[in-house]
Amino acid sequence: MKLEVVEKYDSIIQQSDLVSRDLSWLKFNERVLDQSKKAHRSVFEKLKFLAITASNLDEFFMIRVGSLYNYLDYDKERVDYSGLREEPFKEKLMNESHMFHADQHTHFSQVIMPELQGQGVVLCNVSKLTDREQEKVHDYFLKAIYPMLTPMVYDGYRTFPILMNKLLVFGVVTTSPGDRQDMRKMSFVQIPANIPRFFEIEREDSLLLIPIEEVIRENIVSLFRNVEIEGMSLFRITRNGDFTLEESEDMDANFLEEVKRKLMERKSGRVVRIEIEEGYSKWMMNSLLERWNLKMDSVFLVKRESLIDFTGLWQIVGNKKFRERLPQIPDPVKPLSYQDEGLSDIFEVLKEKDILLHHPYNNIDSILDLVEKASEDPDVMAIKMTIYRLAKDSRITKALLKAAENGKHVSVLFEVKARFDEENNIREAKKLQKAGCFVIYGISHLKTHTKLLLIVKRDGGEITRFVHLGSGNYNEDTARLYTDIGLMTTNEILANDVSEFFNVITGHSMPSQYKNLITAPRDMRNQLIEYIEKESENARNGLPSGIFIKVNSLEDSEMIYALYRASQSGVTIKLIVRGICCIRPGRVGLSENIEVLSIVGDFLEHSRIYYFHNNGDTRTYAGSADMMVRSFDKRLEALFKVESNLLEKQLMNILAYNLKDNVNSYVMQEDGTYLAKQPVGDEPEFNVHREFFNLDAEKVMQVKLVD
Repeated sequence: MKLEVVEKYDSIIQQSDLVSRDLSWLKFNERVLDQSKKAHRSVFEKLKFLAITASNLDEFFMIRVGSLYNYLDYDKERVDYSGLREEPFKEKLMNESHMFHADQHTHFSQVIMPELQGQGVVLCNVSKLTDREQEKVHDYFLKAIYPMLTPMVYDGYRTFPILMNKLLVFGVVTTSPGDRQDMRKMSFVQIPANIPRFFEIEREDSLLLIPIEEVIRENIVSLFRNVEIEGMSLFRITRNGDFTLEESEDMDANFLEEVKRKLMERKSGRVVRIEIEEGYSKWMMNSLLERWNLKMDSVFLVKRESLIDFTGLWQIVGNKKFRERLPQIPDPVKPLSYQDEGLSDIFEVLKEKDILLHHPYNNIDSILDLVEKASEDPDVMAIKMTIYRLAKDSRITKALLKAAENGKHVSVLFEVKARFDEENNIREAKKLQKAGCFVIYGISHLKTHTKLLLIVKRDGGEITRFVHLGSGNYNEDTARLYTDIGLMTTNEILANDVSEFFNVITGHSMPSQYKNLITAPRDMRNQLIEYIEKESENARNGLPSGIFIKVNSLEDSEMIYALYRASQSGVTIKLIVRGICCIRPGRVGLSENIEVLSIVGDFLEHSRIYYFHNNGDTRTYAGSADMMVRSFDKRLEALFKVESNLLEKQLMNILAYNLKDNVNSYVMQEDGTYLAKQPVGDEPEFNVHREFFNLDAEKVMQVKLVD
């Protein structure tokens, strides 16, 4: 694309009041890549962050670029927040993606590879090995790899094979001896996903890593006997993974089958990206582009000294030899709201006080223990849960199975549309259903994203309801890596609200109002805008005001323009938005009073907190919802109000600590770019991902967000 065309598109984008969602996401991945460039990180940490950027980019192409092709392929109209239509926006998006791709590979080859060598880890080809080592590699190929490879030829007699999403593939162009050039044939050899990415050879002073594609390349002639190999090109494709369920009158009856059908379609979805090594066969490439209806801007070239698919680097990061070289995460601490040792029974503790959990600084065991204890307790009558994503060997599933075996009523809503966890959720849900649990496989036109747990227990002559509400999944694996908020309580007001919300989710109920819950899709957007407008009114009347919000993503235009109006009224607005952010902070006449920070570091920021000063009568909420169109209109979500003074102060302190961080923070600029925040002068480093392990309850109680 010509430079002047790019500049024209950039000019259009800069004039918009809103930042493009997809371009903002690419900026987020740049911040993740920047973590891989930090000088203080070990090379193994740098590998980890580079691998994360690669898996992020895969999902971006599968979902966001895939969604764009859903418009392009069917001539549907779409105007991006940037003001660009479908085709110009695709050109801009691909241009940005190519620059990011080049940055990834330059960083890998020029920084990470030399640092790995300095640690005695060498990526090398088979030709660099000794004769004995080459023999070892050849023996590995014959015994472990050769039987798993299946060459698939495409010619006038055989159909084009379905190449799998995100697998490495050798495209091999062959001719028979004496054939004319137009008698060439194209074959494909897919490398199975269950073969380790690197073959490891230990030397006395180093570890050699031979990429599996180099092992196969060295021996691929054994798959093509008595023919001539004219060209061989390693590549990888990414397919469209974005699908929506077709709604119909009998949709509910066929809901699960429709999900399964869409999952099958994803495996053969439209190709949206080709990554290929340099020196590829142009004849083969022309054939692929024609078959998949792609242009060259969808082709990403990789130099031979680099790697296709950096997600394979997890094998190095996970190597037992290197784990001790990664920084150790401190052991979780007790929640501030549960410091006394007097009570050991979690049910008795919760009858005395509410507990606010902040993961991973407080571990998830409190929740898991609660569900496990409930499954065994003879006085527990019922357990109700919403489940979005689970760990692979989930303690939650085991506890619910045990509860069903013990004759308790178990009601579970499994969201089978949780992206890329659909098959696992269907499998786990069926397991529970067979055990006698009442299972709901989601709601056809909505995703159930809210995180709720309700336990009903006989307590002498009374009934006590134990409730957990949170921002994160009931997943013990991700709870070690994601920052999330969870509230455990027996508060009757919240228990009533949660009971009502379960009836909405599982039945046909329309409660007139909730007291301490804000739910979507019913009223969340309108309620939050009402709170924003109240801050605007207070500011115009000379009263104290302030809005502090922490979310993963901010994209809903109605919310953004409400915040713009509040800024123009003089409200101080501080937003902590990890990923996509479509608001423009600091624009003269529009958003001078809005500041945006993004925190990217050792943990994935996943908690959502909403704080409105309200002239001192504060409103503080936490929960599962981001400020996204999908959160407000297409998902079942819940935000819960925190009223306890200590617990509200904890949430305020989380916001304050995030704003104070100068190690993992990036400040968003008016043009949508980000600048890393650093200590000023003699200011000490403040790493939010370490400071939460050392909280002082007395200092937390003194926190203020608005003077």
